[in-house]
Amino acid sequence: MSMNEEEPVPEEETEEGGVESEESRDIEGDEEETEESEEIEEVEQEVVEESTQEEEFERETMEEGIVEERIYTIPLSKAWVSPRKKRAPRAVRILKGFITRHMKPESITISGEVNERIWRRGIQKPPRKIRVRAAKDEDGKVSVYLAEAD
Repeated sequence: MSMNEEEPVPEEETEEGGVESEESRDIEGDEEETEESEEIEEVEQEVVEESTQEEEFERETMEEGIVEERIYTIPLSKAWVSPRKKRAPRAVRILKGFITRHMKPESITISGEVNERIWRRGIQKPPRKIRVRAAKDEDGKVSVYLAEAD
């Protein structure tokens, strides 16, 4: 057989007794490949979105002039010693005291995410500990954010 001649396409019998050619198998395979490629594209878009969020945060930090950034796990278990109706406010005071002691700020700004995390289960049941990211800018102001997004 010479190189220019095409080989005959093998045909297989289907369950219904008909003959299935390789071309019809290719069409079915293409449908599966398109579904997989769509899933891959979705995952790639999510990764791109995450990386753009990280880049956006880095730009914000450069614009703000962050001097120092640290991640802390702050124990809030002492808030549970208080009466039930005073635990969440005490947890906020403990958090501010911890940041003051460790970062020596001029002022502290707690983000809404951190506040919501402390108050999520109500005034009576604040978390036993919380993981935060504290960023100190050039003016000595410290902003407290959640360290991870849950």
